Amino acid sequence: MDTTEKYQLFGGAFSAVMPPTIQDVSDMREIPDNQEVFVHTSTDQSIIVELLEYQEGMTDSEAARYHFEDVASSNSAEGRSEILSVEPFPMAQLSLTNCASAWLLTGLQQVSKFNEQALNTVNIHLFLCRLPQYSTDLLVTFNDPVVIDPFSSSAVGGAAETLPRWTCEDLNHLVCSLQLHDPGIFG
Repeated sequence: MDTTEKYQLFGGAFSAVMPPTIQDVSDMREIPDNQEVFVHTSTDQSIIVELLEYQEGMTDSEAARYHFEDVASSNSAEGRSEILSVEPFPMAQLSLTNCASAWLLTGLQQVSKFNEQALNTVNIHLFLCRLPQYSTDLLVTFNDPVVIDPFSSSAVGGAAETLPRWTCEDLNHLVCSLQLHDPGIFG
């Protein structure tokens, strides 16, 4: 994929420049309507773009923490996760002008793949764009495994990574290029 080409998300309601070597998971299995899920073709890295319910009654940084804990719960990583930083994201860098505030949370989770016993350490980079006018929190989660347990199915086969890994710079390029084209997606 050309790294300057905008990828259509949610049926064209949004677009963003995606990192190279992405594979759309919806080509392999069913994905909920509020998610777009992509995996790297050569690593266990993934990017998830989600439209979630706006978390009222909490500060923006609390909302970022709430969503991180929700991801930890979905990953069965409760008690095996740590938030390293929660920082405001510079609004001037965003193409998404509808965003009331933006936050970047960095954390770690120990996650098992396919309900295995083996735990892999995954860096979680979570971008939160708050859209209160649409009662929506837009979340972009970059899962970046950094330690693979030797007994994980991810370690089996010893296949060498043949393509460059995604970086935080790729995530930054994605979130800065994100644009809303059809507010009708919010109902």
